[in-house]
Amino acid sequence: MSSTWTPICRIEDIPVLGSRRVAREKGAAVALFRTGSDKVFALLDRCPHKGGPLSQGIVFGESVACPLHNWNIALCDGVAAAPDVGCSPKFAVQVVDGQISLRADELATLGTDLPLPVAGPAKRGCAA
Repeated sequence: MSSTWTPICRIEDIPVLGSRRVAREKGAAVALFRTGSDKVFALLDRCPHKGGPLSQGIVFGESVACPLHNWNIALCDGVAAAPDVGCSPKFAVQVVDGQISLRADELATLGTDLPLPVAGPAKRGCAA
């Protein structure tokens, strides 16, 4: 099966040990991560725990720490490190001559059925 690759950015557009968000028409954004050894990974920008934005986490080695509750997520497969349990969908990445591309079919479908995180203050009952 042949895949169409969608050019996203150049590797130098992602800071070393950093990330970049890729918005999609439907579903949560995709987070691109660059390690200290210039490996590039892509995960749904949504922690499996509470939906935190992984793109805002700290990249270390080949993992990212979610900024909300410090869950460690492996960049290679999106799996949370034990004792935590869960997985963030991973996207195939192609890097050719410094150009990063993602598969068009995955961008259109992968993880689009997952709920988007809800931002804002928690609703609490208040005495009037």
